[in-house]
Amino acid sequence: TDIQATTGLASVLLTALGYEPQTIQLSVPVTMASLKNKDLDVFLGNWMPSMTNDIKDYTKEGSIETISTNLTGAGYGIVVPTYVADAGVKTLTDLGKFKDKFNGKIYGIEAGNDGNRIILDMIKNPADNLAGFELVESSEAGMLTQAEQSMKNNEWIAFLGWTPHPVMGAMKITYLDGMGDSGFGAATVYTIVRKGYTTECPNAGKFIANLKFNLDMEGEMMDAILKGGDPQTVATDWLKKHQDAVAPWIAGVTTFDGGDAAAAVKTALGG
Repeated sequence: TDIQATTGLASVLLTALGYEPQTIQLSVPVTMASLKNKDLDVFLGNWMPSMTNDIKDYTKEGSIETISTNLTGAGYGIVVPTYVADAGVKTLTDLGKFKDKFNGKIYGIEAGNDGNRIILDMIKNPADNLAGFELVESSEAGMLTQAEQSMKNNEWIAFLGWTPHPVMGAMKITYLDGMGDSGFGAATVYTIVRKGYTTECPNAGKFIANLKFNLDMEGEMMDAILKGGDPQTVATDWLKKHQDAVAPWIAGVTTFDGGDAAAAVKTALGG
């Protein structure tokens, strides 16, 4: 949902500048392959270090380029309700000590997600003490529904969590420690592009590189999207209320035909 929010912002502003952006939702592996094949230009959701294994070969060969940091202060990992943490589940290996209480399940999101892959690797790793656990893959909404129902009944559950997130941010949950170099933990989100994009499209590339977000901004939009809002509509509404946020994003940028970017955005937003 965070990527839907940020991509929605970028799409609305690019449209205001006279571009015709197309957005498409893909799994992480397909996203990386599409950037390499030049079927995709930009991805605003390169969460690191969790996506290290997904991107490292592409960056090594130069087919994908990292052009900016767009979010700091994020977090990613396996979480449990705080009442479960208080009962003794504080680290990754503690899960295995209470396998029956968790019904041998860890809940994730859609197949192909980097977080799911990390959990599957952990289940295979004897050192992580998760032998016999299964990953339950679902949608983000499905996982959250399961978590909310389990917590309502004071049941034990372990699931994939991240910050920013409006629903998880309101839950009394605890990130498990002991994740080592798995890719879970403190996270930074980067903007990546296909090879040569910023050279071929310098104006759009400048705009994309300028994009910087924060936890509150993303959380507000994610909340509206999770409640059924269309990402571009949510982004438009947010921009109308926060037009002062746009100036740094369009610094040094023009419209598609070389015009005044600020004036075009103001007109598009009805300002």
